[in-house]
Order: sequence, then C-alpha cells, then structure tokens
Amino acid sequence: EVQLVESGGGVVQAGGSLRLSCAASGFTFGDYAIGWFRQAPGKERERVSCTSTFDGTTYYADSVKGRFTASHDSAKNTAFLQMNSLKSEDTAVYYCAKDREQLYTGGMDYWGKGTLVTVSS
Repeated sequence: EVQLVESGGGVVQAGGSLRLSCAASGFTFGDYAIGWFRQAPGKERERVSCTSTFDGTTYYADSVKGRFTASHDSAKNTAFLQMNSLKSEDTAVYYCAKDREQLYTGGMDYWGKGTLVTVSS
C-alpha cells in the first residue's frame, strides 16, 4: 500500500525557517517524481515544487524560488522541503504527492494528508 506522510509543519515567525518531511512507503522512491503542493484557506491548491527523479530536475513556483529547496533521501524513502525566509503568504497546508511517472507529468496518484504551516507576521 502506497503511503505518504508529511511532518514538520508548525508555527513560525516571518523570516524564519521550517523543514518539511514526506515519508514514503509502498513504492520505490527513485522510480517516481515527487511533488510538493500547498493550499491556503480559501485558495486553490498551488504547486510548490516537483522533482523528476528521471533526470533530477526540480521545478519551483516563482513564489518560492530562491527560498525553498526540495531534496530527498532515497535510502530513507523520504523527501524534504526546506523553507527559508518564510512569509505570511506561505501559510497553508502543505502536501507531498507521488507522480505516476518518473518524469514529472502532474498526474499525481497518491497524496499525503498534509501538514499545516502557519507564518505569523
């Protein structure tokens, strides 16, 4: 059974940092692209970052470029999202998701339940 479990969310002051983790099980981590998404209250879900394990390329949304860094530890089947210089507009529930392919396609077939990040100004 495929499972994705996010952790690491919390309350942080603006300008601070958080590191989110996504523990994956039920599949070989390096065989599928992994994405991070977020949804703020009253807003649509936004793609934050996605990594194609096919070639290692990583996409970042313009809103987080230069502040967020995605990485993963294949040996531990865990993905990470390092978030620095956090802003109030980063407040959202953050989700990790697995793509159907090794190259990112946007066809995410499994999602975690999310972890809440609250940035206080």
